[in-house]
Amino acid sequence: MACAGPASGRQRVSMQEHMAIDVSPGPIRPIHLISDYFPHFYPFLEPVLRVPDRQAMLAPATYSAPQPQPNPEPEGDSDDSTALGTLEFTLLFDSDNSALHCTAHRAKGLKPPAAGSVDTYVKANLLPGASKASQLRTRTVRGTKEPVWEETLTYHGFTCQDAGRKTLRLCVCEDSRLRRRRRAPYLGELRVPLRKLVPNRARSFDICLEKRRLTKRLKSLDTARGMSLYEEEEMEAEVFGEERGRILLSLCYSSERGGLLVGVLRCAHLAPMDANGYSDPFVRLFLHPGSGKKSKYKTSVRRKTLNPEFNEEFFYAGHREELAQKALLVSVWDYDLGTADDFIGGVQLSGRASGERLRHWRECLGHCDHRLELWHLLDSVPPQLGD
Repeated sequence: MACAGPASGRQRVSMQEHMAIDVSPGPIRPIHLISDYFPHFYPFLEPVLRVPDRQAMLAPATYSAPQPQPNPEPEGDSDDSTALGTLEFTLLFDSDNSALHCTAHRAKGLKPPAAGSVDTYVKANLLPGASKASQLRTRTVRGTKEPVWEETLTYHGFTCQDAGRKTLRLCVCEDSRLRRRRRAPYLGELRVPLRKLVPNRARSFDICLEKRRLTKRLKSLDTARGMSLYEEEEMEAEVFGEERGRILLSLCYSSERGGLLVGVLRCAHLAPMDANGYSDPFVRLFLHPGSGKKSKYKTSVRRKTLNPEFNEEFFYAGHREELAQKALLVSVWDYDLGTADDFIGGVQLSGRASGERLRHWRECLGHCDHRLELWHLLDSVPPQLGD
């Protein structure tokens, strides 16, 4: 009998052939519930082991596109303007009294930079123009993201010409004094062209706040006082300095006293002359030609303001025919201690003037005991005595 070799009954397989054998069990099946194979243990519950469905495991694998997850945030416009909230306010142009009234009602949906409560106020500016000259603000409402102010800001000396070319900017700001910040953070702003207003008719607005616009503008007043040549301001890209402000004067010829009563009521939007961005204004009056102290007067000084209120009255004796040949020179100055006062602006009322200045002068002298109040724009050069 032949002896079988050591390989009898066995088939020798080389290493190359062994590695070539397809031992793949097939396509990988998705596991629907991993807890079916590795259940959690809860000491207070009876352990339950669910047997996976064999038919589901043997079913061919299918791919399904991932379903969009529901957004927990409320649906809304994702635009930056609506994300900053809205401001409700009312505008009224009182043409009879030359005033613009802005009533700030409430804000909704504010988004402060830090979480928690916020202390806010509304700041208003007329553009173009010096920012501090036309800057007004409401009181601060504390501890809420939906503040209610119900406060009216009034711009005096607002004329039809201003309504045709100016824009009102309203900013909702966080009160920096309560958080020890140098500048008040802006939560949003909006701008309204005032040419849309109808005189003596209130109009309500509910407008979305936008991000603040930052531009650089040239500093045109008192750069020699150590003030920066360029300053960062949220202003229109226009160089201001054309307007020096305006003054409200009242004229009345008194038949009882036999002379002219000149009332210096107030000024508005004066040009800033000091390094702090304000002025210390006062008004000088001079009836030309004239001599002596009775032809020159001046008001008291109002400290650190660009919208001073004087309400002072002065008297010039003389007949109407005599006064009609003279000129009233009115000038506004910034008081400086120890140095020369700075000229802010002036106006001349006389029979040789034009426009509203001429009308104011003639109507005053043409009607006795009739008081007439008018606003006048200030010139950037002092009134000339020879004019």
